[in-house]
Amino acid sequence: MSLRIGVDVGGTNTDAAVLDGSRVVASTKSPTTPDVTSGILAALTEVLREVDAPDVSSVFIGTTHFINAIAQARGLEPVAFVRLATPPQSMFPHNGWPEHLRSVVGEHIFVCAGGSQFDGRLLSDLDEPGLRAIAAQIRSAGLRRVALSSVFSSVNPEPEDRAAVILAEELPDATITKSADVGRVGLLERENATILNAALLGLAENVVDGLEKVVAGVGIAAPVLLSQNDGTVMSLDRARAYPIFTIASGPTNSMRGAALLTGLQDGVVVDVGGTTSDIGLLQNGFPRESTVAMSLAGVRSNFRIPDVFSLALGGGTIVSDGGAVVGPESVGYRITEEALVFGGSTVTFTDVAVAAGAPEVGEAARAAGIDSATIEQALAVVRDRLVHAVERTKLSEDAVPVIVVGGGAPLLKAVPGLEDLVIPDQAGVANAVGAAFAEAGGEVDRTYSLATRTRAEVLAEAEEEACRLAVEAGADPDLVRVIDVEDVPLTHLPGGGAVHVRIKAVGPFTATKSELEGALA
Repeated sequence: MSLRIGVDVGGTNTDAAVLDGSRVVASTKSPTTPDVTSGILAALTEVLREVDAPDVSSVFIGTTHFINAIAQARGLEPVAFVRLATPPQSMFPHNGWPEHLRSVVGEHIFVCAGGSQFDGRLLSDLDEPGLRAIAAQIRSAGLRRVALSSVFSSVNPEPEDRAAVILAEELPDATITKSADVGRVGLLERENATILNAALLGLAENVVDGLEKVVAGVGIAAPVLLSQNDGTVMSLDRARAYPIFTIASGPTNSMRGAALLTGLQDGVVVDVGGTTSDIGLLQNGFPRESTVAMSLAGVRSNFRIPDVFSLALGGGTIVSDGGAVVGPESVGYRITEEALVFGGSTVTFTDVAVAAGAPEVGEAARAAGIDSATIEQALAVVRDRLVHAVERTKLSEDAVPVIVVGGGAPLLKAVPGLEDLVIPDQAGVANAVGAAFAEAGGEVDRTYSLATRTRAEVLAEAEEEACRLAVEAGADPDLVRVIDVEDVPLTHLPGGGAVHVRIKAVGPFTATKSELEGALA
């Protein structure tokens, strides 16, 4: 068994690709279905016409189940939130949440004495009797999902760990999500991410079970893994516990696919879809991660997520006012009904590009009536917008490769002034290629006190832990490598100062199905 299948679910299409090493041996696009799972089944069925199921060693899936659930406030469960701090508290994570999300998750908020200071010293002893009393209230309310947060748990997770043990004793039927396992430095943002993750757990169980059945139903007995936001993969058991780590896997998969298809490890990636283009920076073959809190469906969070922004430009973007206005409106998934080249009456970017000489889509003759002035003006708008987006994404003034992928990638061949773009073969299924190309990874993101240790000792410890976590996630221990190191001195803090360290390690995924059962659950 040497073949890997990657599946990526987009808003319009569900793409699948089969890789033999780094070579794409089969690929397909299938319409994304409302239940998502049916579209995945159709895509898998199609690529298995080209290869034999017993030859498949692993299946990697990037799914939109969870981001859709958050955006639509659908399939979420109410959550009990417990903060370990110094009572009383005046600011809680639900502040600023959209009302439709807050009403579903509920405002079951509890504060218990505990937590740590910035250097890991205890803020106060954990109030164990008080915590057990809180557990009784949660049990009385019939809540099954608990989000647990401790002040500075990213520095010292022990208060959270102890509190989780107590809550599990008192609430044996509940699931406990600890904030130190989900988010980064930043109390409110870390708590928001933890609450969203807890609210998704019921849906995660159903989704994972469904994906297992779909893969088994097409005759594949290989391990199934889900794509994570950072370009690595997680076992299904871990996905059941941390679905929040999968919500931004789509843009990440496209960027990883761009790296494999071009052989380039650094550059700007533009993923052109039907409605938008996602743009991000590729570093060492992985997307650059956001270092600031981001808004997720109106909720500020700070877990691992790629630093990608969306430009209102895609194949279905509507062109009007003689080409002077390009978007932001789009016909979206209705492009095969409304665009000129498909017999519709709406002028889209696809029509303009095809009329200007891009590879033919639909019936090119139907776009022949667009006047040359409109074409020239629209393409100039597109060029200026893309150039600005690329410059915004770069970290320096130096020239970098610009890789274009996605179903709409060939359309940019018609834009004058963008001749240096790199558009690889199989660009249309780069997201599925990236999913199949995923590696296992581990990350440490923590603040360390330097009162008794040197910076070099702290970095060595963090690197060793990141590599260990990558191996536990299924990476080949002989090929694990560190791809990103950040350390920020916090010299203004008393007690000898501190340093905030983030280290990421990755390696080729090699775990067998039996090994996966013990990997990071």
